[in-house]
Amino acid sequence: MAAVVHLNRKLVLEEANRVSDGAGGYVETWAQVGTLWASIQSGTGSETSEDFLTVSRVPMKIIVRGAPVGSPRRPKPDQRFVEGGRMFRILSVTELDPQGHYLTCNAREEVAS
Repeated sequence: MAAVVHLNRKLVLEEANRVSDGAGGYVETWAQVGTLWASIQSGTGSETSEDFLTVSRVPMKIIVRGAPVGSPRRPKPDQRFVEGGRMFRILSVTELDPQGHYLTCNAREEVAS
């Protein structure tokens, strides 16, 4: 019997878009793709110093309902989930169960302090 999954967090799925800045470069903007209900489990975080800034990183396991490969409802690496002011960058996506009813998104939350 499969474990019960409680999808009790409403997350916005966003995708990065590159827009020309008019000077030969680009600006990265984020566009909403959809909203998914999820379960979030946090891992053990770490903290590093980068260029006079301290960055806290926490790995996250985010579980959402399954969707077929190629579906706009299926999260992809380099997209992100947003919940209020929190952002979770998606690193990888795999099926949680053999039937594909749920997907596990390995993600990372980064916070500058």
